[in-house]
Amino acid sequence: MTERTSFELIAEYLPEKIRLPFLAVKLFEREHITELRLNSGRAAALIYPDRVVYLTKCGLTANPNNTAVVKVLPADIEAVMNSLSHYSFHSCENQLREGVFVLRGGVRVGLSGRYNSVGQLTDITGLNFRISRNIIGCGEKVYSVLRESNCGIVICGGVNSGKTTILRDLCRLTGNREKVALIDERNEIACTEGGIIHNDVGVLTNVLTGCTRAKGIISAVRTLSPDYIFCDEISTSEDSAAILGSIGCGVKFCATVHGGSFREMCSRPIMRQLLKKGVFGYAVILRGGRDVGKIEEIRRLEE
Repeated sequence: MTERTSFELIAEYLPEKIRLPFLAVKLFEREHITELRLNSGRAAALIYPDRVVYLTKCGLTANPNNTAVVKVLPADIEAVMNSLSHYSFHSCENQLREGVFVLRGGVRVGLSGRYNSVGQLTDITGLNFRISRNIIGCGEKVYSVLRESNCGIVICGGVNSGKTTILRDLCRLTGNREKVALIDERNEIACTEGGIIHNDVGVLTNVLTGCTRAKGIISAVRTLSPDYIFCDEISTSEDSAAILGSIGCGVKFCATVHGGSFREMCSRPIMRQLLKKGVFGYAVILRGGRDVGKIEEIRRLEE
């Protein structure tokens, strides 16, 4: 999915007063936007890696108090939620429980509001649209390491560092040569809809979505005979147990993990355990900050 298409997709869910200024943003100004933030009672904001700007009726401004800013009202939040849920909140129980909608192409919409007694978000006050970028070729450097080493790889980076984007392209490259199972828990990597995989994740790649990473890993090993398993944001003891239970079957893992540095990644007990067991042969450390998708280091991990 191109960034222009992501913009057009997001615009479909916006009320006219926000949609028109949003679509009026010039193409060169869209290039590095990471989020559209809509908070009730506040100006509609566009987030860049190095700055924040606000929509106005006639362009962009750095001043949220500019009299021309597009202010988000509760009715605007309600209109977007109606669009996201297709006017059927009962069919969106999982999204309201998890606090996120995932749209076609991997555009993620995070929700803020009040959790009710059954653990679902109500009284929505904020919506964060994260711009998805499907960048063909961005994983080639990592893929060359994977091909030469024939081992697992972990990609480490902070929020909005490009982890998922690189993992998606690495999955495409690997899945064009090897048997791959992609555990796409939130459906933001392959973006499966109506039985169709909308993002290119490789011709030999099987996609499991709508399940936890741990359940998907176990299912893939039992039924799909993968050479590689790809998954995003490993973080729980259940993830670790499923991975450790699978490496004895000859499966190699490519995964992402949240962390601002190699040291921070290694400080986590779950990752220390996986690294100690030799699950990953290399760690890819992303720069983060303004350098979205840029690799700081590819480090060989000693046994």
